[in-house]
Amino acid sequence: MLSNGIQGKASRDVVVDLIASFISLQQDKSEQQLLESLSDSLKWLEQIEQADRNDIHAVLEKITRGQMFDLERFDDAKGIRALGIAADLDEYTYLVAGCVGEFWTRLCFRHVRNFASLSEDEMLALGKRYGMALQLINVLRDAGADLRAGRCYFPEYELSAAHLTASQILSEPERFQAIYRSWLEKAKTGLECGMQYSRAIQNWRVRAATVLPALIGARTLALLEVAGPTALQRTVKVPRREVRATILSLAITFASRRVIDAMFARSYRK
Repeated sequence: MLSNGIQGKASRDVVVDLIASFISLQQDKSEQQLLESLSDSLKWLEQIEQADRNDIHAVLEKITRGQMFDLERFDDAKGIRALGIAADLDEYTYLVAGCVGEFWTRLCFRHVRNFASLSEDEMLALGKRYGMALQLINVLRDAGADLRAGRCYFPEYELSAAHLTASQILSEPERFQAIYRSWLEKAKTGLECGMQYSRAIQNWRVRAATVLPALIGARTLALLEVAGPTALQRTVKVPRREVRATILSLAITFASRRVIDAMFARSYRK
């Protein structure tokens, strides 16, 4: 119903009334506030210019489809279910993040003067790969927790080739490492696209905001490599002090291209 409301296929008042009935059932205060803001958000969506509204409709339709992907493919509460093939994981990372890279690009070309030195088509392709890489990093970082929740985003086809099942990954993590590292390398390639994307941005503030996830992502991948099989048993996360230091460095250097390249290279040092 909410998706239909966003797409303009259902009355805003009907959607708001339906969501309001769930507010009292929500125990998390932040989630309650989010639900309470729905009416204003839908009203705002109706008022923005058509081109932006069309892009918002398109990106939210894809994100919703990605969320349904999870519900439909991981509906077996009795065991760990894996995706079928590599294309399934690519589809998932595109629907929940790659499309956001495209959305951000279209928005910036429309509203940021002299946004990039590359063409819109080139930036759209890079932004898509960048977003997919960031979501893939989430998959790699959360692999252990996902497995314990019955979800395996790694393709069953690859597991079968390694004579491994999804249910064996946590008990035999060493056998899983070759598959894990191959996807880790794919994430690195996607982050390189993110760096190309960021270097092309003319406005230094926009460049700083855009490159920050790539720098944090690169550092996360380095920590996952160091953790090896133990990454499935614990939370691997970039310390907040490192994130703050990165933000400070971007600010005081105006996110110069030379600096962000050096920071990206340092992020991978173990």
